[in-house]
Amino acid sequence: MTYEFLQNYWWILISLLAGLLVALMFVQGANIHLVNKKLDDAQKRMILNATGRKWELTFTTLVTFGGAFFASFPLFYSTSFGGAYWVWVLLLVTFVFQAVSYEFYAKKENLLGMKGFRIALMANGILAPFLVGTAVGTFFTGSRFTVDKAAIADPSAPVISTWESAWHGLEALAQPHAVILGLTVFALAYLLGALYLLSRVDDTGVRKEMYEAIQRVFFPFVALLVAWVVLLLFRKGFAVGADGVVVMERGKYFANFLAMPAVLGMLLGGIVLVLIGLIRGGFSHEQDGFWFAAPGTVLVVMAIFFVAGFNNTPYYPSITDLQSSLTIRNSSSSYFTLQVMSWVSLLIPFVVTYIVFAWRAMDRHKITADELEETKHKY
Repeated sequence: MTYEFLQNYWWILISLLAGLLVALMFVQGANIHLVNKKLDDAQKRMILNATGRKWELTFTTLVTFGGAFFASFPLFYSTSFGGAYWVWVLLLVTFVFQAVSYEFYAKKENLLGMKGFRIALMANGILAPFLVGTAVGTFFTGSRFTVDKAAIADPSAPVISTWESAWHGLEALAQPHAVILGLTVFALAYLLGALYLLSRVDDTGVRKEMYEAIQRVFFPFVALLVAWVVLLLFRKGFAVGADGVVVMERGKYFANFLAMPAVLGMLLGGIVLVLIGLIRGGFSHEQDGFWFAAPGTVLVVMAIFFVAGFNNTPYYPSITDLQSSLTIRNSSSSYFTLQVMSWVSLLIPFVVTYIVFAWRAMDRHKITADELEETKHKY
């Protein structure tokens, strides 16, 4: 295994984890419906239990994604997590709110009451997908940082990466293209949540609200997705020349898709699967739409990461100093570290098998009001 092979291998694994994370954010999207005034307390309790049996998977995937990024591309981790920290702090705070809400939602005499915890879960449902999407959007718009690897030898200030904005990540909110991706991921999570509830909650009122929710958000989601893709294809991109110098290149990401037709196929195939799932769930009133849209989401996100990092493209570009931009080649761990981790990664199929087994066990029966009365494990 060559060093280049290992670098590419770990970027593929990071992309896969990112795709799984976004797909699993159906938990966040579904929880937004907890503030729907058309649903009574019993129906909201069914929604809470539908997502409560899966929220650990989303959080674990988030932690695994961060850990894998740290181990395989530590310079990105130190640059982004150490510089754009407000984005990541807000993201983690919302997940803390989520964990606390599930734990104390139904406890007697809790300080916030059920309504307060519903609002906390809704905040997590809105902010988490939006922040993740906007952060990934900066892979294409760029961020304000500089990197000086020689600084590690300076005992007085051994800081390699320096963030050049006092907003520390929140400046991404002033980049329309990144914000559009954030809104797109938020809308997608909301729709995936509705599709999942259609497949899990056996209640006429809940299903009616999910049908209407999908129909209401479907066209804004498509408009956001198309707008982001069109802007991506025609914007100036960041490219690494044959001499290793980073330059701006018009139509760079469009050229990446043409140079990597398999990635273009992943993007288009994933979008088709997502649309099929939404149409089946929202317009044909089928209950299996989630199983089309979720795999489609994984494919779309992986394609976005591939086009951001492969084909001589800096996946984390700097608009302060182009030559500080991070690529798969200049930000990865050592050959030894990547090699050892690659052997460990062979355990992934066994972990996936366990997750599938556990998922099937938890979803053996659909959630109903009667089922909640009978089960001991409930929120």
